[in-house]
Amino acid sequence: MDFTKIISQYWTTLSWFILLIILLSILKTPAAKGYLGELLVRLFVRLQLDEHTYPRLHNVTLDTPDGTTQIDHVFISVYGIFVLETKNMSGWIFGGEKQAQWTQKLYKRTFKFQNPLRQNYKHLKALEATLGVSTEHLHSVITFVGGSTFKTEMPENVTQGSQFIRYMKSFQQPVFSEEDVDEMVQALKTSRRAPTLATHREHVQNLERRNDPTAERQCPKCGSALLVRTVKSGAKAGQQFWGCSAFPKCRTLQHF
Repeated sequence: MDFTKIISQYWTTLSWFILLIILLSILKTPAAKGYLGELLVRLFVRLQLDEHTYPRLHNVTLDTPDGTTQIDHVFISVYGIFVLETKNMSGWIFGGEKQAQWTQKLYKRTFKFQNPLRQNYKHLKALEATLGVSTEHLHSVITFVGGSTFKTEMPENVTQGSQFIRYMKSFQQPVFSEEDVDEMVQALKTSRRAPTLATHREHVQNLERRNDPTAERQCPKCGSALLVRTVKSGAKAGQQFWGCSAFPKCRTLQHF
């Protein structure tokens, strides 16, 4: 009996099986899930949102005083600027507008993640500085894709699937001219970092540095050093945060 053909046949099948397992493992990583979520949002936008009315830029990395910030999607229209943060998550989602962290409950496991509204606030501040626009014309929008279910009441700008498009279209009062829109789109294209792998790596390194309590930080407002401080009283007693060393002249604080 020729075992060579039998081994070859089974080895081919096994190779495809191993490749499938590796692919599924990669797709479960946070980076892959985030990328797939952003692709899904781009599909929603392409099908339901007119590009001439809502010019858009995706994966926008901007310089900030403490490194960089990366924005999933920016829509610049005569009705305002919409900054969209995508979350590709499943399970139950619990959270409140003022909570520092939200909760994902997936089967019997529970995970904490940063309040996406707070995460998007930094994106808005970066765009405000880059484009020189009033905060009242900047709108934070969050969309959850991936089949998650909200188990607490959410603000109207926290949406699911393609519902963010309906929220954006609810703004019908023009606040910019078409010339303003063209100028801001061009300004953002000029100011953004090139959307390359090197840019993404540098942004990840900046995130790791900002999350490292031993790393030195500068206040984005006055340039003084940020120090780790601890809440001494109240409901949040014991919690730590970054506070400006120039306090009380500067009251900047950042959460971990």
